[in-house]
Amino acid sequence: MNVFFLKFGFALVISLLVTFYLVPFCIAIAKRLQFIDEPDGKIKKHKQATPYMGGIAVYVGFLTAFCLTFPFENNMLLFFAGSTLLLFIGLIDDLVVLKPYQKFFGQILATICFLKAGFYLKAQFFSNCWNIPISAFWMLLVMNAFNLVDVMDGLATVLAICATTSFLVIAIYFDNEATALLLSSFLGPLLAFLWYNKPTAKIYLGDAGSLFIGGFLAIVPFLFNWGTYTLSGYLTPLVILAIPLLEVSTLILIRSYKGIPFYMGSPDHFSIYLQQRGWSKEGILGYVVLLSTILFGVSFLFLIGKVTLLQLCLSAGIFLFVWTVALCYKTSKS
Repeated sequence: MNVFFLKFGFALVISLLVTFYLVPFCIAIAKRLQFIDEPDGKIKKHKQATPYMGGIAVYVGFLTAFCLTFPFENNMLLFFAGSTLLLFIGLIDDLVVLKPYQKFFGQILATICFLKAGFYLKAQFFSNCWNIPISAFWMLLVMNAFNLVDVMDGLATVLAICATTSFLVIAIYFDNEATALLLSSFLGPLLAFLWYNKPTAKIYLGDAGSLFIGGFLAIVPFLFNWGTYTLSGYLTPLVILAIPLLEVSTLILIRSYKGIPFYMGSPDHFSIYLQQRGWSKEGILGYVVLLSTILFGVSFLFLIGKVTLLQLCLSAGIFLFVWTVALCYKTSKS
């Protein structure tokens, strides 16, 4: 166990340092190449043009720690093929703005790589004819959830840190050392990047970073044997990732109600709405961290049998109530 924690610490520190020192170079290169995000006054309301390329720094930091610490396995080649594909699809979209069907096609290719690597639901009450499509839908949903939620300084990064930390604690608790090592290699770059991405952001993840992060967090649940912890353990990732999943779900409903294609941009994101109600960016990030911590606590207690399925459902109802009340709350500045 001591050796494991040494590996865990090394992976965390080395990935954090690589990303921390790489980000300034990415900022300089992005500015030189004019690879920047211009405000449009609608969804992009930042005050000045901000460089992209943050996703590259996160990716390289993770890859460095992974290569130095993780035992080599063949199925990880396909994992990296899918992850790298998502990174490049995002980079191309940041540069030339892909059409929705082109971007979605790339996501499907990445999903196929993940499925071929063995990352899919293996629940016995479903056959593979259902397990694989459900798994593919989950991956595409989480990828797009993080892509959509990345509309405010630090938001996608903070949500990813909360989710990664939650999965990491579970992996350590259940002695899933390989998964814990993978997650620690991923957590370090996120923590380092947040230093530059917090309000007011000096650099953005871009689609490259948000898709890569979404793809990674989409496959993490398939690294756990949830059914061996508790009968309904597979619900745990839904709770941990509730905020980004709620974001993508509500955006689809709101845009459909407005007659807007769900894949088209609109200022209906919860973070934009809260800012319109007078919330500060720092206040929104703190609120998200608080809710994510509560969601993890409930999911962990459920996983170890301290919370029943009925209590979990009641907690979900309370969460939705609190979420709705917060969206209706006006601060004194609004």
